[in-house]
Amino acid sequence: MADALKDMFSKKFYERLALEFNKVDKHFHPEKFVKDVIKNIDSLSLNQRMRNTSIILKQHLPSDYKKAIDIMWDIIPEFKSSYTALLFPDFVGQYGHADFKLSMEALSYFSQFGSSEFAIREFLKRDLVKTLVVMKKWSEDKNYHIRRLSSEGSRPRLPWSFNIEAIAKDPEYTRPILERLKTDSELYVKKSVANHLNDFSRINPDWMLKVITTWDQKNTDTAWIVKHASRTLIKKGDARSLAFFNYEKSPCLTLEKFKLEKWKIKLGDSLRFSFDIISGKSKSQKLVLDFVIHYQKKSTVLVPKVFKLKDLDLKEKQKVHISKAHRFMDFTTRKHYPGKHELEIMINGKSYGKKEFMLQA
Repeated sequence: MADALKDMFSKKFYERLALEFNKVDKHFHPEKFVKDVIKNIDSLSLNQRMRNTSIILKQHLPSDYKKAIDIMWDIIPEFKSSYTALLFPDFVGQYGHADFKLSMEALSYFSQFGSSEFAIREFLKRDLVKTLVVMKKWSEDKNYHIRRLSSEGSRPRLPWSFNIEAIAKDPEYTRPILERLKTDSELYVKKSVANHLNDFSRINPDWMLKVITTWDQKNTDTAWIVKHASRTLIKKGDARSLAFFNYEKSPCLTLEKFKLEKWKIKLGDSLRFSFDIISGKSKSQKLVLDFVIHYQKKSTVLVPKVFKLKDLDLKEKQKVHISKAHRFMDFTTRKHYPGKHELEIMINGKSYGKKEFMLQA
């Protein structure tokens, strides 16, 4: 996946990009730009290629920032919904700090084609309060891409970006944005709000729980956000979260016939496993089932990663059979290493069994 994204910034892409710039700005030299931007490209990672593009564009576009943004404004629709469109907000994040108003306008517009969530953090880092005033207005925008930007860009722990420690230390900075978006019906926005809150569930769970308990969950969109935002606490077996969603605090059950289809698998294969759950209680129990893969890292240390299985209402004396296939593939955020791994079954945050398996080279 990482290679696939990285390869989007290819010579072919840059040739197309250069032609689009030349259509709008006749002083833009396509051949020279392509030659400059692909120099040493093979050694660059995905984000390095994007940053390198911004740097080279700065050398080839007008030195007047407004003129450069006007040109980018005209051509970004040609790159809609592509990861490569993120280079436009990246340019703003690097070179737009002297013209705050224009940069905010550019980021909101560019985010409709490729998210400005990384670029806006460059402004939050330099002037948190001033930037959050703008982002609060974005949370009320008619365009859901811009509403989502207000939440995603201000997350304290945004993946693939640096942390915003001021927000992590004081969650009240972004609470007005979350309050405005808590009833948003757009799934793209709801996921962002939930992930924003989930960040706080790791940093400041007391604050996060205090906020969600004040929200009216009769609204189905709010209820979805709250449930998704609480996933980390539920997986940890946090008693307050379990009680909030009426999950059984102390399940009475047994787990039997826990088995793996194969003890040895290869990269690209699926780990298939199954087990039975048998109720030991005279009333229904609300359960959340997860499985944990303890991945062997390059250092041979095992590192756990929790995955969702299902929610289950286990009836009195009921027996339920569970089966699952989990495929092992390398991704941008996870590289697999051969050796001993472990599979663990978690129910309401408690371990009910663990088995070893081998990932072969």
